[in-house]
Amino acid sequence: MRGPQRPDPFPDGDPPLELTTFVGRTAELAGLAAALGEARLVTVTGAGGVGKSRLAARAAAGWGAASGAVAGRVELAAVRDPQFVEYAVVEALGLTDHTARLPRQTLLEHLAGRPVLLVLDGYEHLAAACAELTAELLRKLPRLRVLAAGRRPLGLAGERLFPLAPLGADEAVQLFTDRAREQGLTVSDGPEVRELCRRLEGIPLALELAAGRVRALSPAQLVQRLDDRFRLLVADARGDGAHPVPGGPPARHQTLRTAIGWSHELCTPAERLLWARLSVFAQTFDLDAAEYVCSGDGLPAEDVLDVLSALLVQSVVTREDTPAGPRYRMLDTVRAYGADWLEAAGDAGRLRRLHRDWYLGLATWCELDWFSPRQHEIAERVEAELPNLRAALEFCLTEPDEAHLGQCLAGSLWFCWVGCGRLAEGRRWLERGVELESEYEQSRLKALWVLGYVAILQGDTVPALAALRECREQAERAADATAVAYAEHRAGCLALVSDDMARAETLLRSALERYQEIGELNSNVLMAQVELAMTRAFQGDLPDAVRLCEDVRQVCEDHGERWARSYALYVLAYAAWLDGEPARARVLLADCLGHAHAFRDLLAEVLTLELLALVTVTEGDAAEAAVLQGAAARLWPSVGLPLFGSAYFDAPHERCAALARQALGDARYEECVREGARLDRAAAVARALGHERPAGDARNRAVGPHRPEPFGRRETQTRRLARPAGPGRETAG
Repeated sequence: MRGPQRPDPFPDGDPPLELTTFVGRTAELAGLAAALGEARLVTVTGAGGVGKSRLAARAAAGWGAASGAVAGRVELAAVRDPQFVEYAVVEALGLTDHTARLPRQTLLEHLAGRPVLLVLDGYEHLAAACAELTAELLRKLPRLRVLAAGRRPLGLAGERLFPLAPLGADEAVQLFTDRAREQGLTVSDGPEVRELCRRLEGIPLALELAAGRVRALSPAQLVQRLDDRFRLLVADARGDGAHPVPGGPPARHQTLRTAIGWSHELCTPAERLLWARLSVFAQTFDLDAAEYVCSGDGLPAEDVLDVLSALLVQSVVTREDTPAGPRYRMLDTVRAYGADWLEAAGDAGRLRRLHRDWYLGLATWCELDWFSPRQHEIAERVEAELPNLRAALEFCLTEPDEAHLGQCLAGSLWFCWVGCGRLAEGRRWLERGVELESEYEQSRLKALWVLGYVAILQGDTVPALAALRECREQAERAADATAVAYAEHRAGCLALVSDDMARAETLLRSALERYQEIGELNSNVLMAQVELAMTRAFQGDLPDAVRLCEDVRQVCEDHGERWARSYALYVLAYAAWLDGEPARARVLLADCLGHAHAFRDLLAEVLTLELLALVTVTEGDAAEAAVLQGAAARLWPSVGLPLFGSAYFDAPHERCAALARQALGDARYEECVREGARLDRAAAVARALGHERPAGDARNRAVGPHRPEPFGRRETQTRRLARPAGPGRETAG
């Protein structure tokens, strides 16, 4: 049903690890800390390359450690659509919300009452959207502070500006010599080095680019070449040979342009070509992508690695190790310079199409490989490639005759939207895609059923029903058996969470038959079988439910699949509890919860916590069961309607609450629930798995072991647990 989510608290918004030494800025760090103590909005301003991002990241880490506030960093350089600013903030803070609420509502709810320092980095091209969002967040979240880093202020009332100057002479020399030393070269502090740092005006980016050249040129040679380049630039910037052009770039910007342009001129033709072509990537990229997108027309694919290595040595490109493997990055100022050259060469459109082709192929491969032991690897890969996937989607959905490719890409990424916890973003791309006309109906049909799936998981029934009906009708007209099967499957899923078990069973059985006819076998097909098992369990046929889920478990074991397997284990644990085997149910649920948490699957986590609470009270620990219910209650608002608003899914919760209240009394029960609600996701999972469960606390053993009531046949017990829903609820069909 739903897939991996980010852990709590905000790991992806943390200040990044520093891969190189941080030089100087002692006074600036102290001043920035003082400014944050006095103002809730502080903006570090300065020219490109002066070190705003690095200083803000270091200051945020220090402030968070000193104040206890969570420091979350939002990197906005790769965001192009102003409407995605809020999504970027939610993503960077690691917040999880599957509902149809706007991301701003998610921010306001999750950050309310929490001390948070939000770092907005590289927002210049989105200044208006960032300013509007920042103003509302500061107005409604009194414990929030914002540290912005950009070339211009946000322009809000109460904004404290912190202009960042270049490095002083000694710090500039230290930075230059440190960066040279990191390349295994020893450069002493001498007149030539001092003169070079003075000519580069202490701008960190310019100094790092210069340090990347010391392997080939001495400091004295660097000064001479820099002087030659600077005279050319100044001459170009004068209107009559004597006076600067009005409104021309400021001197410091000219210095940075000089340093970048001079570094560009010192590159070989192949290095300049790759520099320009790499500018098509958003944020980071890997070697495979660079070889595919950037090779050809003067740069053979087998030469890309060597040329890229040369750009690394020259600090034009940096390398970072990530869970998805080694990745490369160009600083925004350097990328912008390359992009100008790419446009001037008239090659930008071709490179963007190659970029689109690569990421469409990547999404297709990841979709196929999702049904394999590499699910975790795929999740990490997609996480790293999201900026590039977004750029490819934007290209497809804004270029003429590209709509079908955008629909295909958005639909192929269903495992990302559903399996990697990005329902809100996925829905936005899918809705944009299906609104466009396309001659390739198959691509739009896939986008429609994925849209319906996403809307179901958000609890947005009416749009889900509309998308699935349109998909089904058009698929039948087009004789698209695959789209019919998926539309029918998702309609059955909608009926399941709407408590229409008979209709859910009919639709899911039919969908499974269609899948078998067309030879479809993947995680979606297995989830259809798990959902069918749920309908059988809720209708009292536990043997059939167990048979279906044991079959799913075996297929998952054969293929190394873990996502659908977790849900099969959940149903098997439910059946074990009903059979009066709480110990076996606990083992199954621990397996399910461990994988779900490692996979960051929020829905599987919260459903498992709910059932573990019931198992726990059955085993005699009413207080601990109430704690687990409180932990689940904290998670449900991010999932959607608690237990889908379903009487069937809610029955174990109600049974657990009744038993725990009976054993503890109302006051103690509510106290334990509040204790659980204070646990974040990681702590709740650790508690449920017994890693942090208090030992020897008599209050946590408030009742002795309790077996399910001996209702006789399991069907009778299931009917008591699963109260039928009332009539009149519309489901898919």
